[in-house]
Amino acid sequence: MSSKPNALPWLLVSALTIGLDQLTKWWAVSALQPAGMPHPVIPGFLNWTLAFNTGAAFSFLAQSGGWQRWFFALLAVVICAALVVWLARTVRNDWRTALPLSLVIGGALGNLIDRLHASQVTDFIQVYYRDWYYPTFNVADCGITVGAVLLILFGMRPHHPKASYQPK
Repeated sequence: MSSKPNALPWLLVSALTIGLDQLTKWWAVSALQPAGMPHPVIPGFLNWTLAFNTGAAFSFLAQSGGWQRWFFALLAVVICAALVVWLARTVRNDWRTALPLSLVIGGALGNLIDRLHASQVTDFIQVYYRDWYYPTFNVADCGITVGAVLLILFGMRPHHPKASYQPK
């Protein structure tokens, strides 16, 4: 009995996502002081603005006294473990499954690093239009969002990849 090569090498995409996330957060903390001051990139649409979030998306539970750090850390670990198992059960050339899973894993671990290191997540990308401001986010959040959207979109059109390994 032979097994097909799994999609675990796609974790390199996760590692690249983590690396880019941590590099851009380091840059943001170094270059965008003081926190909260907008640095226009595309006037009327995009600023670099340093912000810190102790909660989750949209600052959910940010004012909860500290327990949320460990809750979101545990949640990230459990979700990433489940996604790695899914990746291990995915055929290597099924990029429509492997790429989105890898992006979500990389984004979740990028934010987990912040939570464990500083008890907060560093954000710096601010999108806005006139008086409307989307919550400030980071590269890890982009990985999670793009990965989730791709999983949904690709899931709407089932795809059956050809196996890259043919048993003898």
